[in-house]
Amino acid sequence: MTTLTPIQTTNNSALPLHSSECSVDSEFRYNLFTVYYSIIFILGFIANTYVLWLFTRVYATKKLNEIKIFMVNLTTADLLFLVTLPMWIVYYHNKGNWIMPNFLCNIAGYLFFVNTYCSVAFLGVITYNRYQAVTKPISTAQSSTRRRGIYITVAIWVLICVPSTYFLFDEGITQEEHVKRCFERYDTKGNTTPVLAVHVIICLCFFITFLIVLVCNVHIIRTLLSQPLKTQKSARVRQRAFWLVCTVFTVFILCFVPHHLVDLPWTLMVLEKWKMGCSAQKILNDTHQITLFLLGANCVLDPIIYCFLTKKFRKHLSENLKNIKDSRKCSKQTTETAVEGVIPLEEYLHTSFKS
Repeated sequence: MTTLTPIQTTNNSALPLHSSECSVDSEFRYNLFTVYYSIIFILGFIANTYVLWLFTRVYATKKLNEIKIFMVNLTTADLLFLVTLPMWIVYYHNKGNWIMPNFLCNIAGYLFFVNTYCSVAFLGVITYNRYQAVTKPISTAQSSTRRRGIYITVAIWVLICVPSTYFLFDEGITQEEHVKRCFERYDTKGNTTPVLAVHVIICLCFFITFLIVLVCNVHIIRTLLSQPLKTQKSARVRQRAFWLVCTVFTVFILCFVPHHLVDLPWTLMVLEKWKMGCSAQKILNDTHQITLFLLGANCVLDPIIYCFLTKKFRKHLSENLKNIKDSRKCSKQTTETAVEGVIPLEEYLHTSFKS
């Protein structure tokens, strides 16, 4: 999967890259991604499964507000990708040779795309939700956001999942010498302009989302800094808010931005629209692999950002670990207590960032 760029919408990606002049393949990826995806699968599956389990214990389904609806769906997107990792582990363990049924390659490519851009979308709307909660606390507290959260969630899944069905029906397997590659080839003999156009459009959409996240986070920080610290409680609220802003921004900078900066130059090279020497091709190709390496980390970082860094989840996590250690059965926890009506900014921030 590391060679499957998540925004490709044509026959295949193009690695290893063969031409009359040179052959480029980032061979380090085989051992690296076999180990890396094994670690991501174990950590990510445990973390995201625990998050969903905890949601069922702590919150009643009908009481999930907008932010928690987004969090649940972000976790769901990560799990859909994580269930395909064993296939990619086998693929890279076999030096990029797909030994499983061909339709599984299509499913793996489809879920890779869906997870990447559902994660970006839900991170974006979660950030905007926090921006609204901090800058407009009274109107946000008075509004009923559950229905809006459901509508936005459905729209995100439809807008990403429906176009991505291309991966389910495209011929993802390409025979290359003695191996079968999964989404590792572009057909450069035909018209490649639509392929390039799709890459450009999706990269633009990503950076627009990133710009929104950046602007919202700047406004959140400015608003928090402008509020006087009257009590120790307000200091803790501000600290948690800063943690949230910093970790969201870290995920974008670490996991998503590098890939989308490299993707267009890499696509131009793969489509043979940008001629360069063998050494430059290898450097660009290796860089692309590294960005895909970083991209996979979001499945582990997402639950940390939106669940384990919040007060209520930390409380339940520590209690569960204590119960496991003491070999006692976990006790049931109380359901979420929501803030209703008109409240001061400090009190709203305290409730907003602890739940």
